[in-house]
Amino acid sequence: MNDQFESNYALLVRSEEKGRGVLEILVYAIFFLSVVSSIWQFAQTPLRIPAAGVEPHVAHHTTTITPFVRS
Repeated sequence: MNDQFESNYALLVRSEEKGRGVLEILVYAIFFLSVVSSIWQFAQTPLRIPAAGVEPHVAHHTTTITPFVRS
């Protein structure tokens, strides 16, 4: 019988999977890069805020062409 007491932390450290560390680093790196990419994409999006009290207008010019008629 084993009469020694082991703390929960000691049990967790001893039972940790060896290949899990690399996978966790990879997952954290992908998560970090996706967050940075999302922030960068949002920062590059133009933001148009109309001035208060100014209505948008479309400039247009009408032209008339008189037909050239020979007599």
